[in-house]
Amino acid sequence: MNDFLVIGGGIAGTAAAARLASLGKTLLLERESALGYHASGRSAALFEANYGLDSTVALSKASADFHANAHGGFLSPRGLMLVGKSHEADAFEAACLDLNMDPIPLADAFAMVPILNPDVVGYTAHHEDAYDVDTDREIQVFASIVRENGGAVITGQEVTAIRRTHSGWVVTSNGTEHEARSLVNAAGAWVDEIAKMAGIKPLGFTPLRRSMARLPAPGGHDVTKWPMLIGAHEDWYAKPDAGKLLVSPSEEDPQEPHDAWADDMVLAEGLARYEEHVTEPVTRVESNWAGLRTFSPDRNLVIGPSLDDPSFLWCAGQGGYGFQTAPAYSQLLADIVAGRPSELDTKTLAALNPHRFA
Repeated sequence: MNDFLVIGGGIAGTAAAARLASLGKTLLLERESALGYHASGRSAALFEANYGLDSTVALSKASADFHANAHGGFLSPRGLMLVGKSHEADAFEAACLDLNMDPIPLADAFAMVPILNPDVVGYTAHHEDAYDVDTDREIQVFASIVRENGGAVITGQEVTAIRRTHSGWVVTSNGTEHEARSLVNAAGAWVDEIAKMAGIKPLGFTPLRRSMARLPAPGGHDVTKWPMLIGAHEDWYAKPDAGKLLVSPSEEDPQEPHDAWADDMVLAEGLARYEEHVTEPVTRVESNWAGLRTFSPDRNLVIGPSLDDPSFLWCAGQGGYGFQTAPAYSQLLADIVAGRPSELDTKTLAALNPHRFA
């Protein structure tokens, strides 16, 4: 008998399993052949603590020390630059407030990112407090913590049935039954499907597609030290990655849970918005992909026991903030299970509590 059975091997599931592993025997089941296959493996991998709803910002700030220092740290400097066209003063000002960024002289921005188009770009802001996250290593560290505490992480496990028993839950995967006292639903885009399978009322999560294109370094520039770029309307962003440039149209198109792929027209429109701000045209897309960013109805994360059954634990609705908030929401889940007080404020706790949907 396991104490905890976690369904889902992305950042949500691995972080939750790692925190719970010190509280009891933990088993994590992942459907795909590798951890972090879906949204977690297609993340922009940026830690920017000022981005998102108030509860998300609180979780990000509470996660900062872990990201920076735990297990040798998972962050490396990147920086974030906001870019607005000459006629986008209002949108640019609003985005500066939203992201807690300060405007900088255009000359400084052009020096940092020489492909910015001086005939179009009229406003820029920048701050250093944005970092690349070593996402794969973070997932693997969390998985290793589970194993070090006597738990197990098993990939290639298709969950086909879940039933409640007098002592907990029985989950069937690949024809094998696994028992646990508590069930943790960290199944990403499939969290409502898992809930229904378990006889728990779904909460109305919506998976939203986000596409990405990988481009050669524009104009042969060394993009290594460029900041991440984001448009004033947040309808595109670009981020250096391994000597290339990732560009996203920042779309949020509702989807059914599935192994997502990029929509060619949406991607083309996003690349065109990016191109409007730079002097180097997009001549080639080396690869493209998409992930599903799954949100609850109010877009806050959902962390804690179901109103239907306290042994069914939600760890869901991370949206696009799964990595940057993982240390804090997984700690919150463990604190709830252990009956410990959380370091998060009461407003944040209320915003994350599944019971808000009652």
